[in-house]
Formats: sequence, structure tokens, C-alpha cells
Amino acid sequence: MGCKMNAAVSIWRRLSLFVLVSSLCSCPCRAEDSAMENIVTEKKAEESHRQDSADLLVFILLLTLTILTIWLFKHRRFRFLHETGLAMIYGLLVGVVLRYAIHVPSDMNNVTLSCNVNASPATLLVNVSGKFYEYTLKGEISANDVDDIQDNEMLRKVTFDPEVFFNILLPPIIFHAGYSLKQRHFFRNLGSILAYAFVGTVVSCFIIGLFMYGCVMLMKQIGHMGGDFFFTDCLFFGAIVSATDPVTVLAIFNELQVDADLYALLFGESVLNDAVAVVLSSSIVAYQPEGDNTHTFEAMAMLKSFGIFLGVFSGSFALGVATGVVTALISFNFTKLRDFPLLETALFFLMSWSTFLLAEACGFTGVVAVLFCGMTQAHYTFNNLSPESQDRTKQLFELLNFLAENFIFSYMGLTLFTFHNHVFNPIFIVGAFLAVFLGRAVNIYPLSFLLNLGRRNKISSNFQHMMMFAGLRGAMTFALSIRDTATYARQMMFSTTLLVVFFTVWICGGGTTQMLSCQKIRVGVDTDQETSIGPDGVERRSTKHESAWFFRIWYNFDHNYLKPILTHSGPPLNATLPACCGPLARCLTSPQAYENEEQLKDSDSDLILNDGDITLSYGDVTVSTDAAGAHTSGTPVGGVAVNSDEALDRELAFGDHELVIRGTRLVLPMDDSEPPLPLDSHRHRHKNETMS
Repeated sequence: MGCKMNAAVSIWRRLSLFVLVSSLCSCPCRAEDSAMENIVTEKKAEESHRQDSADLLVFILLLTLTILTIWLFKHRRFRFLHETGLAMIYGLLVGVVLRYAIHVPSDMNNVTLSCNVNASPATLLVNVSGKFYEYTLKGEISANDVDDIQDNEMLRKVTFDPEVFFNILLPPIIFHAGYSLKQRHFFRNLGSILAYAFVGTVVSCFIIGLFMYGCVMLMKQIGHMGGDFFFTDCLFFGAIVSATDPVTVLAIFNELQVDADLYALLFGESVLNDAVAVVLSSSIVAYQPEGDNTHTFEAMAMLKSFGIFLGVFSGSFALGVATGVVTALISFNFTKLRDFPLLETALFFLMSWSTFLLAEACGFTGVVAVLFCGMTQAHYTFNNLSPESQDRTKQLFELLNFLAENFIFSYMGLTLFTFHNHVFNPIFIVGAFLAVFLGRAVNIYPLSFLLNLGRRNKISSNFQHMMMFAGLRGAMTFALSIRDTATYARQMMFSTTLLVVFFTVWICGGGTTQMLSCQKIRVGVDTDQETSIGPDGVERRSTKHESAWFFRIWYNFDHNYLKPILTHSGPPLNATLPACCGPLARCLTSPQAYENEEQLKDSDSDLILNDGDITLSYGDVTVSTDAAGAHTSGTPVGGVAVNSDEALDRELAFGDHELVIRGTRLVLPMDDSEPPLPLDSHRHRHKNETMS
């Protein structure tokens, strides 16, 4: 018994010693493995950082090359290719190089290519030898593209998340459009712009959608359809390609100084119809009939989508205007940021950008919100900024707009070769081109005919042809199409949209100068001139005397009440409010408004003049203006009849004249270089009577 016990104790001691020695030997091994694993992880992180830097360097070099080529084109006055088309060409070239010349193989060691999971979760936690690793969902790929992904890591890295376009690149482009808007010409053609942007975009969407649905039915009949494609998908495609972006044409218009009204019609339509297209596309996506088949027509579901359209647009509009007003109040009453221009510019920038994100977070559309925020801030907040901040904000958003727009067009060219899920269908592509031009024609020509019934300054046929030709597609169409490429239908839309953008930018944009010559549209026009050429070729008085009645009412209210409250400009409130509101007027009016009362000249005052609004007194002759020219009434000078045009020209040719326009005094200094008229004709100072 004692021997057995001693033998058992001896065996136990040996086993304990073996376990102890084993553990002592295994600890350094485990520690060494952990250290090696950390080194490998750090090495991979460093390589990934270098790869990301190289990818960003590619885009920086693209923009640098684009800028240098733009300078060369401007120096040589080469107008056949705009900077955006040039950026697309460079993007295409880099895409070809990345696709076929440069291969950065992925590290495919210890990769599990098959893992049976019932769903596709957004996040995976993988247990590897007791350590948990987090993986995020990148997206679905086809079985044929697995080898391509393993073969070239760089192609995968240069494909950006679509949210980057919406949250980073689009806001400065849309805000700059609203902030740099020329309000004079925009509001002068406000009714026509709203008609083209709202009615025209909706009509174009349905025309394109119906035409493309016919093409889809044809493709199904002949067996060229590789997946589902419903009528709602066709309407969605019609919505995204109805967003025009004539940046190429407008740049040439600005350089050549094309007629201001034509510029305003195109620019105003493109600014607003981008917003309409975004809301319209989201409303189409929200279309959900009851029942199992979610793609059948149902009246209630359509009315619900229409209600969503109105609700989202009006909510985004209200949010954008409210943010602009808050910014104006902050810079006006509650702070002294004018003393710190850097802080003032920083706050202006952050408030503007946050408008887009706030609208998206609230379920509205950031494009609409930031557009109207920019317009509100240009009208109110800009007047409260210090001179340094005014220059800084203009230059800052102009720079951001330039870089973001060229980056997007460069990326368009790149994605033609780097995107892995392209679906090119010849029938769908040809049908898309025909549908786009048909939708544009239905937008421009019938609406122009209806608008001309109520316009004094008609939209001439050559203007209509130019607007039809200038319906380019650009950044907004691309951003809307790339946002969702998960299904077969969306992939086909994205591939076709790229080709539509390429064609319109290169062909239509490059032919702008030739189209202007063909349509005999005047260039070198001073936007502030007093005469214009009507559709009948007759020179007529300035369209400054033709303003929408709605805008005239709005201008009076804005000039007399809103501007004094939100800015340092405009008349003091005690001059416009009743006497009983004196204490409130003094509280709300800025002291600077009293100081600047005699020096301020409102920039929009020339927009509300109407036919016969100005009456001039020249000696004993009274001269009144009308749309066709001028006429006289009263007693002629010295009993001799005086031609009305001569009298008006004399009155406006010499001396300093004061026009009293609805309480706003405009002092017009005239050229003194002309010889004076005889002294008998100028014994008294010429005075103007107020408008009737």
C-alpha cells in the first residue's frame, strides 16, 4: 500500500513538472506569435495608408492637369471643349490605365471565399482563435467579378462611397448656384423659370418614363432583358435624367456676354430643376401600392407620392430659408462678428453646410434646402457681413464649386472603366437618347408658346432652339444614378446615364459657339443696358420695366419691412410702419440703417419699374416712358413741337438727375463730356416728377 502511494505521488510530481515546463515553454511562443501578428497588422495598415494616399494623389493630379489645360485653352481662346469635358477625358484615360495597365494584387492569403449565411448583415463579428474582428458590408458582386477584385486592389479603392458625393461634393455646388444668383435677371423672368423648372421637369419625367417603358417592353419581347425592370424604374430614370446641368453652355455664355434674359432662363431652370428632380425621384421611390405587387398602378398610392413630393419640397424650402434667416439674425443683432472676419466667415460656412445635413437628417432634401439657403443668405446675410467676409465667402464657395464640379466630372470618366457592374444594352441606350431629346423638346417648345401668350418680351424661336440644345446632363444626374446600383435596373440606368452625360457635355457643350452663330444670337451684350432686340428685330426699351406683378408686391414688402429687420440696409422701420409702432420700429431697426439712410441704393430697385412709371419734366414738356419708347404731353418749348425721343434723350444726356422711385432716390450721374445745350433751354435745374 505504501509503495503504491509513493509511486502515485512520484507520477503526480512528474506530470506536474511536465505541465509546468510545457506552460513555461508555450508562454514565450504565444507571446512571440502575438508580437508577430501585431507587426503584420501594422505593416498592412501602413500599406493601406500608402495605397489610399496614392489613390487621392491620382485625383489631385487629375485636377492639376485639368487646371493647367484650362489655362492653355483660355490663353488660346479655345471654346470647343469646356473644362468639365476635359476633366472627363482625363478621367477616362486614367481609368483605362488603372483597368488595363496597373495591377495591385490583393492579399488573398487565408481568404475564405465561401461562407454559408442566410442573410447579408451590415456588420460581421468574426471569431478568429478567440479574437473578434469586425467586417462591414461593401456590397454585392457577381461571381464573374471575383477574379477582378482579387486581381486589382487599386480599382476597388478608387471607387468612392456614393454618400461622399451627396454629403461632401454636392453641397458647395448647389449652394454656390444660389449664392451667386443674379437676382435682377432671375426675378425678371421668375414666372417662366418656375414653369420650365416645375411643370417642364415633371412633363419631361413622364415623357421619358413612358418612352423607356416601351423600350423595356420591346427588350422583353426579343429576350434582351436580363432582370426585372418595372414602370416605376422607367419613371425614376426619367426623373434623374431630367435634371439639366448646362455648366458648359453657361460658362461660354458668361464669357461671350450672351443676352442676359437667355442666360437667366437657362441658369434659373437648371438651378431649380435639379431640386425638383431630386424630390421627384425620391417621391417615385416612395410609391408603394397596397398588396403583393408593388409595381401596379394605384390612384391612392400615386396621390400619396404626390403629397410626399409637395411635403418634402416645401419642408426643404422652409428649412433652407429659416437657416438663412437665422444666419442673418446672428450676424445682425446678436453678435459682433463683424469685428472678427475669420470667425464670421467660418460661422457662415458651417451654417451653410449644416443646412444640407440637417435637411437630410430630418427626412427632407438637402439639395433644395441648401439652394434656398444660399439665395436667402445672398439677399440678407451678405449685407451684414464685413467687407472682408463678403470677399472671402464669395471666393471660398467659388473655389469649392470649381474643385467639386471638376472632381465629379473626372470621376465620371474614371467610373466608366472602374465600375464593376456595368450593364450596357444597345436598345436601352438608343431609346434613352431619343427619350431625353423628346422630353427636352416637350419641355421647351409647348411651354414657351404658352408663356409667350402672357409675356411682353417674348421668348423668341432662336432662344427656344438654344435652350433645347443647351439641355446638358451633368453632376446631379450622375450623383442620383450612382447613389443606388444594387439592382439590375439601376445598374443599367447608371451605365446609360454615363453615356448620356458624355454625349451632351462633349457634343452639345462643344457646339455652343457654333449654335449661337447659327441662331444669330447676339453676344457682347451689356447686362445693364437700356435696350434690347425683340423677336421682330426691333430695338425696344429695356426689359427692366417688365417685372412680374408678384415680384413687385414682394419687393415692396421685402424692401420696407424684411430688409430693415434682417439687414443694415433698407429704409428705417419708423419710415414705413405706422406712427403707433414707433418704439417697435426703433427696437428692430439697426443704428447703422439710420446712418446709411441717405447713402443706400437698393440693388433690386430697377426691377419694379413698369410701363409709364417714370415721368420726366423737361422745361415745359412732360415726357413719359412706355414699352415702345417715349411720348410727350404738355406745352411744347417755345410753341415748337418737340419730338418725344429727342426730349427724352436730351433729358437723360446731360447733368445730374434724380429719379424718385417709390421712395427710393436714385442719383444718376451723367457724362459731362458732351457739349451743353443752349443756355436758354437750361435756365432751371431739370427735375423729375414722381411716378403716378
